[in-house]
Amino acid sequence: MGTVTLGVSIAVPEPYGSFLQKRREGFGDPHAHGIPTHVTLLPPTEVDASSLPAIERHLAEVAAAGRPFRMRLSGTGTFRPLSPVVFVNVVEGSAACSWLQKRVRDASGPVARELQFPYHPHVTIAHGIAEEAMDRAFAELADYEAAWTIEGFALYEQGEDGIWRLERDFPFGSDGPDEVAEADVTPGVPHQTGVSAEGAPGVSPLAHPFPQ
Repeated sequence: MGTVTLGVSIAVPEPYGSFLQKRREGFGDPHAHGIPTHVTLLPPTEVDASSLPAIERHLAEVAAAGRPFRMRLSGTGTFRPLSPVVFVNVVEGSAACSWLQKRVRDASGPVARELQFPYHPHVTIAHGIAEEAMDRAFAELADYEAAWTIEGFALYEQGEDGIWRLERDFPFGSDGPDEVAEADVTPGVPHQTGVSAEGAPGVSPLAHPFPQ
């Protein structure tokens, strides 16, 4: 059956997703058009296509042990000079992201793997482009703010054309990390379709796994 390249991530909903993708394109990042804006839980990983059913079962189990939590983005950061990446900071929800990614990559699961760098949740806005453009991305989104409630995560597959496409959503259950009170949970955060978030930027028209 061959192999496929998978990634697991938390989608950034609209209007934020398209706004950040357009900004990434504007900074000259050639990868922007094929990457839905997201926070990575599993970076690009090549697996046997025959293992997909087991991977989906595993992800469903991880999601069932999670619960909705609040995410907030604020300002910019960079991995330079270690890696040529500029990103928007995750300032709320990072502990829950770390909890999830550890379980997705668990040594007993079908996508066990080590990371090249320590896990640091973020939303990429520029990668591997000219230093001047990286500086511009860092400066122009320094005041960026967005917040919403995370209801689950998703599995993506990279096509032969390099574009990442949604394969399956995995909604949370009720027994995972508790970073938001029940009263604060807002249902139905979409995958970049519609608005179910707060403080949207004044532009309504996808960031990429670290280190890419």
